[in-house]
Amino acid sequence: MMETMKDSALLDLIARQPHGRAGLKHLFKILRVPGEERHALESALERLAARGDLIELPNHTWMAAAKSREYLAGRVSIHRDGYGFLIPDRPVEGMTGDLYLPKETLGGVMNGDRAIARVTNMGPAGRMEGAIWKILKRAHPTVVGEFRITRRGMFVVPHDERIRDWIEIGEDMAIPPADLAQLDRIGAAPIVVSSPEDLDGKIVNAEILEYGDEKRRTNPTGRVVEVLGAPDDFGVDVEIVIRKHHLPHRFPPEVFQQAMSIPSKISEADLARRRDFRDLPIVTIDGETARDFDDAVLVDRLANGNYALQVHIADVSHYVTPGSAIDREARLRGTSVYFPDRAVPMLPFELSTNICSLVPHEDRLVMSALMEIDPKGEPVSWEFCPGVIRSAERMTYTNVFRLLEGDPEMLERYAPLVDRFRLMRELAEILERRRDRRGSIDFDLPEPLIEFDPEGTMTGITRSPRNIANRIIEEFMLAANEAVAEHLDQTGKPSIYRIHEQPDPKRVMEFEDIAAQFGYSLGVGAIPISRSRYKERKAGGRTVHKEVILPKEIRLSSKAYQKLVEKIAGKPEERILSYLMLRSLRQARYCEENTGHFALAASFYTHFTSPIRRYPDLIVHRLLKASLEHREYSNEPELRSVATDCSLTERRAADAERELVEWKKAKFMEGRVGEEFDGLVISAAKYGLFVELTDLFVEGLIPIDTLPGDRYVYHENVRKMIGQRTRREFSIGDRLRVVLDRVDPLERKLQFAVVEPAKVSRKSRKGQARGH
Repeated sequence: MMETMKDSALLDLIARQPHGRAGLKHLFKILRVPGEERHALESALERLAARGDLIELPNHTWMAAAKSREYLAGRVSIHRDGYGFLIPDRPVEGMTGDLYLPKETLGGVMNGDRAIARVTNMGPAGRMEGAIWKILKRAHPTVVGEFRITRRGMFVVPHDERIRDWIEIGEDMAIPPADLAQLDRIGAAPIVVSSPEDLDGKIVNAEILEYGDEKRRTNPTGRVVEVLGAPDDFGVDVEIVIRKHHLPHRFPPEVFQQAMSIPSKISEADLARRRDFRDLPIVTIDGETARDFDDAVLVDRLANGNYALQVHIADVSHYVTPGSAIDREARLRGTSVYFPDRAVPMLPFELSTNICSLVPHEDRLVMSALMEIDPKGEPVSWEFCPGVIRSAERMTYTNVFRLLEGDPEMLERYAPLVDRFRLMRELAEILERRRDRRGSIDFDLPEPLIEFDPEGTMTGITRSPRNIANRIIEEFMLAANEAVAEHLDQTGKPSIYRIHEQPDPKRVMEFEDIAAQFGYSLGVGAIPISRSRYKERKAGGRTVHKEVILPKEIRLSSKAYQKLVEKIAGKPEERILSYLMLRSLRQARYCEENTGHFALAASFYTHFTSPIRRYPDLIVHRLLKASLEHREYSNEPELRSVATDCSLTERRAADAERELVEWKKAKFMEGRVGEEFDGLVISAAKYGLFVELTDLFVEGLIPIDTLPGDRYVYHENVRKMIGQRTRREFSIGDRLRVVLDRVDPLERKLQFAVVEPAKVSRKSRKGQARGH
């Protein structure tokens, strides 16, 4: 019986019990579980507990997490000052914000760990306080940091400032195993490690053997497993970030062996039951530095005036079978990670840059989305099939842009394809207008592009180009993703979707307060924060609590955002308001249930177009093939697990990419201390103003105590710094001239000061007036 009972059914059964809890013996009884199947039930309970769906209480009692307000499961976030928060897995009725965890209640938990916390105090306005009750899953099997020898012993000082405890290293644990001691980094000089003294000051990776205990005041203990090099060695920054975020970066031997066994040429058997597109002028369009090409396109005009759009995607699922070594590793990675000067791929290079990559003039297997689109951009019909193509050209965004702008060299070089590209532009513009009509939001925020010299040294930061060639591919991929999503939804079977939920009401109201200062609104009827948004409770002459009054529910159309984006286009405040609007939105994620995509204003959306670098796309290919062959592929619990895991690995990759870019920016700015820059105030807090440099996309802090000419106080109700004597104001959106005071490259923090205009004496001003 237990073998056929789904986890969801067991969870639902427990949730229906009194108080949402049930003892093990009670479950044996009501489910009539025979003795030989009791182990299967216990395993199912433990599996649900590990996911945080169930909470194991004393005396072998299990509670449905969704029914509990006393015990909450979630991820722990530790502040650098020692306290933390539990971010619950699911919303808790009546709870405002995350569960606060005082320093003394953390009990050895580390930043990022999954845990269960017990609510110990319910404050006003739904603010809750708690204590760690049980750690479900450790986030840090290893910790990267600097090896130090002190009078108290040997330690690894974590590079992550949110891991507060140093890792204690025993005398016999300092020398890494011979097979792990040498870093396989290109260009890395050999590091001779014969004694712990050789490691002093070096960056190492340490495996944690025992986690610390806050109550007993013991440090975690570990052993050195890897030596990365000196802190300033070339490339060490990338290695640190990879290990800090626990990115799988070495393929296991069995993955290499399987990848090497895959033929580099397509056989006749591979072509069976595939449609042949090899005679068509299909092309890829990618960036100049791209190494893997997973999408190719073609546009035709049909006799009825409609457009035929073909999107061909590398058929990775033909080579990566479910449960294989490559598949297991791809799921573990979830996504490729792209750093400014290297990548950590999801698939081995034998696949990603060879047999799966749609290189020009070579036969390649694809999954094809064939769409007919009318002159208004509306899809008339679609068809999906396995195919084979032979890309006619490897095009770049730059060259396509030059061609469409009439560059004579490009027109001559690609003469047979010129009309094709013009037709592509025509269709892309039609598709973009269709998205605009339905309310799709397009934030044109600048993306930083890190520039390097031939030796790999960073030379500058510029704006990443985005032109019509980029938009052509964006529109065609969006169209294919929507078509596949709607097709899978129509099958009525479980799938994976890319969803984007309604904005968080609190963040919307916070944005409205700031937008109102610039004379804008999303039109949700916000009450200005300066008037009645706060209800204060005072005691002893000071405010002890501020309650934010929010509407019970805010339902926004994406058109509200779209209209505001259009209003501020080209205005001085465009950068800051676009940035804040983006922050008011939730993060998109993967889900087995289709709830639509708010920002795209799409009822159906998934990820189908990048299976070389994203695991969900590979799963969608398998689901699509199963639907075409009228067979079952997967069950809902598996897809739910894939969606959850891939959302987490995507976030992990984004955090790692962002951190390294910020680190490289900080290191680049080290040589520019004392220089002046133009900046924009993008945020304000009680300790200072955050400013972004206009030309370099670099952010930093102007501490409040360095603001010139007065003593300033932060007024939270209007988010302004106001001078106590002069009443001078500094606020979000101000453009300032600033000087770089100092840089902390390890913490990636820059500190600026406001540059005041040079004062001219009264005598000098009179002289200047007479001269004019």
